[in-house]
Amino acid sequence: MIDAIAWKFQTGSQWVHLPAEYGSWKGVYTRLRNWAIDGTWERVFTALLAQADADGDLDWVVAVDSTIVRVHQNGAGARKKGLRPVSPPTTRSDGRVAG
Repeated sequence: MIDAIAWKFQTGSQWVHLPAEYGSWKGVYTRLRNWAIDGTWERVFTALLAQADADGDLDWVVAVDSTIVRVHQNGAGARKKGLRPVSPPTTRSDGRVAG
């Protein structure tokens, strides 16, 4: 089952193209989904990380390459339609413009 799931994600193939040697693609997909829902994968990965950390096998390095980090055009913050409108002048109750 694990080999079938690994094959799917390593190849990026669709579930229906899972080789017959791994069994029914629907069964593999269902098992993967159920394990994700009930927290099995989280427990497995947590245990593996704890074991690797205890053995000193982890070397945490985080790198972000700015050439691949993009902001969506709506998140850039710049106005797209001209200048910001100015508030209209305040008019006093006697009809004269304040200021």
